[in-house]
Amino acid sequence: MWVIAMFDLPTETPQARKRYARFRKDLLKDGFTMMQYSVYIRHCASFENAQIHAKRMGSQVPAEGEVRFLTITDKQFGRMEVFAGKKRVDPPKPRPQLELF
Repeated sequence: MWVIAMFDLPTETPQARKRYARFRKDLLKDGFTMMQYSVYIRHCASFENAQIHAKRMGSQVPAEGEVRFLTITDKQFGRMEVFAGKKRVDPPKPRPQLELF
């Protein structure tokens, strides 16, 4: 399973930027990786594990922010299509995940 966190947090004031940075840092500490700006991903072993991480990070959302967590399977994640403009650099490939089965 993959958990995708997509968020919009205000950054107009120094305090809001600090809350944004804190939330982003908490995502990274919880094992999420930046996929693109304000979109972070995390691989989980099961749907139940994915729910735990989504709820944990959902409780960290600043009061004036909004975060959406989407849980998808490995197969669905593998069907993702990425299109890049001519001047853009290709996004880094996701790190391979350890499979136990």
